Amino acid sequence: MRRPSSSRRSMTAALAAALLAGVGAAAPPAMAAALPGETAQGSPLRSVAELSARRLATGDLVAAAKWGTGGPVDDPARERRVLDSAAERAGALGADPWLTRLVFRDQIEANKAVQRGLHRLWRDHPSEAPTERPRLDDVRKEVDRLNEALVRAVADSAPYRRAAPLCRVALAVSAGRVSRARSLDELHSTALAGSLKEVCGNRRQHAG
Repeated sequence: MRRPSSSRRSMTAALAAALLAGVGAAAPPAMAAALPGETAQGSPLRSVAELSARRLATGDLVAAAKWGTGGPVDDPARERRVLDSAAERAGALGADPWLTRLVFRDQIEANKAVQRGLHRLWRDHPSEAPTERPRLDDVRKEVDRLNEALVRAVADSAPYRRAAPLCRVALAVSAGRVSRARSLDELHSTALAGSLKEVCGNRRQHAG
């Protein structure tokens, strides 16, 4: 795995402050070529990819918050609450709670993959470990805000998921654009791909 760039290796108070202040909420840059259903502002699939990347960025902060505390990456109680809340909110929006739960399961696993990857990096290269620890409760408040936006984006993407092969192609292109726009390293770009596995309903189709 390639080591992250210096900008990502440095977990500073500025990064935490910027993320928690919602700096990442800006609209993505204009795209060179439109995908099916896109406007100048993008498409719901682009929004899902962008929000997933922003959610993954919180994994850096969670990793820093847990670093050196002996706390585990896994938090089953928190994960159940996130999954239940996402499914409930999807139902309230008239979306598919079952699919939304699958999407958020992948989101959680991708976030944990980032945390574990960073912890491995910091163990191997102590000089790159964070020197400041964000407040985990503050980070989770931002995660909760992103969860709400992501549930809505997944709900809005329903018309784009009806043609699964086209959905998968469009989502992969969107993810690639988001990855390039954010200059994601290997750890984060791989995690982003993992976080989007079920957006186009792959598991449901395989289940018949």
